[in-house]
Amino acid sequence: MSSITIDGHRIDVLFSEAQIAERIGVLAHEIAAIKPHRLLVVPVLKGSFIFAADLIRAMHHAGLSPEVDFMILASYRAAQTSSGQVDVLRDIESIVEDRDVLLVDDILESGRTLAYAKDLLSARDAKSVKSAVLLFKPGHLAASIKADFCGFDCPDKFVVGYGMDMAHQFRELPFVGHIVM
Repeated sequence: MSSITIDGHRIDVLFSEAQIAERIGVLAHEIAAIKPHRLLVVPVLKGSFIFAADLIRAMHHAGLSPEVDFMILASYRAAQTSSGQVDVLRDIESIVEDRDVLLVDDILESGRTLAYAKDLLSARDAKSVKSAVLLFKPGHLAASIKADFCGFDCPDKFVVGYGMDMAHQFRELPFVGHIVM
C-alpha cells in the first residue's frame, strides 16, 4: 500500500487511479447492458462529482447517451459521521416520469441519502430508479437499500479523495485513500 503526505496528513491509498478507471469502465458496460430507457443520470453532490463525470464519459464509450441533472443532498456536512437526517439543498429540474434514472453517489454507508433520493424520484413516477456507487462500506447500513452497481467494497475507514472530502479538503486526489490519524 502506498502513502502520500499532504498538509501533515498521511494518506494511505486504498484504490488507485488505475484501479478506479478500470472498474468504472466495467460499470459503464454493466449499465449499458440493461438497456435503460431515456436514461437520466443524477449525481448526488458533492462527493460523487468526479466519479459521476468519469462514469458518464465511460457510458458514452459503452454506447449510452444519458441526460444529466444534479441533486445536492446533505447528511454529513463537515462531520465524519452521518447526522441521520437528509436535507435537500438542490433538487433536480428534469421530469423523471417514464424514464430510467440512475442515481450516482460516492459511497453507500448508512444508506439514508441514497434511500431518500431513490424514494423521492420513485414517487415522481420514474420508470425505474437504480443506483451506482463507487464504494460500499458494509456494516453501517441504517436504511434498507442496496446499490445496483458498485465499484468496490470499502474497509471500515474514513476515506477521502476522488471527490470525497474531510471538511472540504482532499477532494482533488485522483485515488481513494484513508487518512491515518
